[in-house]
Amino acid sequence: MAAASTTGILKVKGTDIVDKDGKTVLLRGAGIGGWMNMENFISGYPGREYQIRTALSKVLGQEKSDFFFDKFLEYFFTESDAKFYKSLGLNCIRVPFNYRHFEDDMNPRVLKPEGFKHLDRLINICADHGIYTILDLHTAPGGQNGDWHADVGHHIPEFWTHKDFQDRGIWLWEQLSAHYKSNPWIAGYNVLNEPTDPTHYRLQLWYDRVYNAIRAIDPDHILFLDGNTFGSDFSHFVPSETCQKWENVVYSVHDYSRYGFPASKEWYTGSEEQKQQVRKNYNKKVEWMLQNNLPVWNGEWGPVYARPWFDGDDSDRINESRLKLLDDQLTIYDEERIPWSIWTYKDIGFQGMVYVSQDTPYMKLLQPFLEKKQRMAIDSWGTNEVHIAHIVEPIREHLTKNIAPEYRNLYPYPVIPYDSRVSKIAINILTAEFLVQEWADYFKGKSFDELDEIASSFRFENCLQRESLNKALVAHKDVHQ
Repeated sequence: MAAASTTGILKVKGTDIVDKDGKTVLLRGAGIGGWMNMENFISGYPGREYQIRTALSKVLGQEKSDFFFDKFLEYFFTESDAKFYKSLGLNCIRVPFNYRHFEDDMNPRVLKPEGFKHLDRLINICADHGIYTILDLHTAPGGQNGDWHADVGHHIPEFWTHKDFQDRGIWLWEQLSAHYKSNPWIAGYNVLNEPTDPTHYRLQLWYDRVYNAIRAIDPDHILFLDGNTFGSDFSHFVPSETCQKWENVVYSVHDYSRYGFPASKEWYTGSEEQKQQVRKNYNKKVEWMLQNNLPVWNGEWGPVYARPWFDGDDSDRINESRLKLLDDQLTIYDEERIPWSIWTYKDIGFQGMVYVSQDTPYMKLLQPFLEKKQRMAIDSWGTNEVHIAHIVEPIREHLTKNIAPEYRNLYPYPVIPYDSRVSKIAINILTAEFLVQEWADYFKGKSFDELDEIASSFRFENCLQRESLNKALVAHKDVHQ
């Protein structure tokens, strides 16, 4: 049983989040990405989570496959992780989850009680260490966006074109809010991660529906609402139909900077011009909130980092640039006095605050495959296309010659620009599908004990710490607290 909170259920007061005594609580921490919503760059598999789960069950059988994924969930976050997290002074963790933990597409609206097993465990562990959680529906039925983390096999967000998908999203939040309505260690519900509604009005309608559905069950917890187009755009929201009707709501942006990724056309050096651009990008995302005097939460942000085993001698230079960007972004958030949740807590070495050691059974088993996946630029997130440029550039040139400029920028442009769309569909979806079974075949013949050992690679004790990143977070965590 988790410890009782002395602050009560958190509330919104003006533009702040406060405790029962009206004292501001500045929520700062990380997302535990790749856990209850697995992601390819975080965990090392190709394609989408549902694909690798299906492939592994073919290789091992359902019992062994279920065992491996259950142990993975167990080891990914334990008491040791919570102790370390708290030692950094961070006070909140965002918990992305996949709807598939709670219902099946072939058996919709039938709750799977086992979905709460690990979620309850994490919430209770965090509560025991004085850490709040924000529950984040990262993957909704049909996919609320077209990226890999929406866990569909294509790039069309069908959540916005099928009412039944939307209805199931409402149903799921009714189950979740009934289960957690009295838990004071839950800071709130992030009801939909990174929506990309091409109509720009169905999102508002769905938010109103889910707001009313949750409030009928849980009138107390904060709702965190992402902007459209991957958490970047509230410009189409009509105040009289949204923020002026809703109470106890925080509005969420995802403030990623292009300077923090390999595709950036320039090094980030912290020049005044670059700082102004970073600030301009942030200001654009929060403009609607400022106009309407609303609270802001930066639900995701952060650069990716070079890995010496892939990037060699350039790693230190790359990471110095990325950390400079990180520090300048943190300075903005300090000045604006906003809560934030960096992406991500743990992975296999690309972005996490902690990452799985190269010496673990999982990394040793999959090393040849991970090298291949890196060369082929299979993952969308932060991919370096240097080894496949001779393949994707002719496709882009072909489209450029034959598609007039006014037809090129399909939604969700500009977050996914024209030149990225080719590789996202041709490489990260089409080509990735061919590697799914190959990944699973690495597990052939593994016993239960061996699967347990492989999954235990993700234990905190088997991870390394990205000390430079963690020191920067500590330096900024409690500004204005």
